[in-house]
Amino acid sequence: MISNVTDSIIYVGANDHEIDLFEGQYDVPNGMAYNSYVIKDEKTAVFDTIDKRKTAEWLVNLEEALGDGNPDYLIIQHMEPDHSASIRAFAEKYPDTAIVGNKKTFKMIGQFFPGMELANTLEVKDGDTLSLGSHQLTFVFAPMVHWPEVMMTYESSEKVLFSADGFGKFGALDVDEDWACEARRYYIGIVGKYGQQVQNVLRKAAQLDISVICPLHGPVLDKDLGYYIGLYDTWSSYRPEDPGVCICYTSVYGNTKQAVELLAQELKAQGVETVVVNDLARCDMAEAVEDAFRYDRLVLATTTYNSDIFPFMREFIDHLRERNFQNRTVGFIENGSWAPMALKIMKKSFEDAKDITLAENSVSIMSAVNDETRQQIKALAAELAADRMASEEKTADVEEAAREENEKEMEAAGIKGFVCTICGYVYEGETLPDDYVCPVCRQSADVFEPVK
Repeated sequence: MISNVTDSIIYVGANDHEIDLFEGQYDVPNGMAYNSYVIKDEKTAVFDTIDKRKTAEWLVNLEEALGDGNPDYLIIQHMEPDHSASIRAFAEKYPDTAIVGNKKTFKMIGQFFPGMELANTLEVKDGDTLSLGSHQLTFVFAPMVHWPEVMMTYESSEKVLFSADGFGKFGALDVDEDWACEARRYYIGIVGKYGQQVQNVLRKAAQLDISVICPLHGPVLDKDLGYYIGLYDTWSSYRPEDPGVCICYTSVYGNTKQAVELLAQELKAQGVETVVVNDLARCDMAEAVEDAFRYDRLVLATTTYNSDIFPFMREFIDHLRERNFQNRTVGFIENGSWAPMALKIMKKSFEDAKDITLAENSVSIMSAVNDETRQQIKALAAELAADRMASEEKTADVEEAAREENEKEMEAAGIKGFVCTICGYVYEGETLPDDYVCPVCRQSADVFEPVK
């Protein structure tokens, strides 16, 4: 499958509808896309190979795109095997092509392909450029987004950012589905731990005039880029995306489930418009994690189990902690017929989490829901419903703190810049272009002020 991104940039990737689990854990009912691109100019560059499951198809696509020519460069932006597994096949077919990567790239090539000799290599550093003729490439290092060797590539003549795994999503390209849902699940699951590193890359991207984003998974993005960049800014700064309550529970005999259903009903009765409920034993765990990061309030409900908490709840909390869950209000429901421990254990799990507010009210069930627990449920619902305004104020405080921290870092480094008074985004540079548009909130240069 080949298609034109622009007159000179060609898509040569492949869809995979046979894969059931991406990275061995993420359910992908609509498959995956492994993206690869070709720029044809005086010199021809190929951007990344693809997963070994589709090597043969990719080589056919590549041959069709190249016509009678051979590629001058293979640019390797990411060494994860879904993007690098076809390097050997490429090198055997095009032995004279220069393999372009950074120091860490070539170290990993040696690890993934023991004994493979590359006849022609070009090692680049952050900020290095490479001319293809009318197309000029600049390499933008993006370490730990989400591997240490990752780099992106900016092509200045057509204003295209080849973004590696950034701005990717689950799903093949021949399936019509909402971008944000599967991009959010992809980001939170795979990149979510590395929010600060993503923020660093967003700052670099703000210095570039970008019209098109070409990721290694998911569709090419060429419209309303502020929407996509804004979501990445929200996700990577760990701010809630939407107001709402996410309830995640486990229930052995249905009593904890009953309490959760009562809480959901009470929350809606008290004006909470969005209440999302996940049964952790039966749902897609990655979807539940996505919901927890999407909304500003979370309720965990589980039983005491072997003097601990139910295994699915333990796994779920581990996923949250691993991805730096923060800036949320968390409430709890526990159930135990004797010596209940679940509430204590769940609360302790968030002791080291950043900016987590634990609800003052909690629900303790002794075996089954009774009149006392119904009153506890009402109290917890009332607190969470009232927490919306407090959450908005907290989000504003978080944004202000992030803005101040950015300004301090720039001042300490002697960097000059301008800060957006709407969203807090910081533009680094001596002067702000008159036609500059904030990549996050899409406001004009008029709303920027010099960093103090």
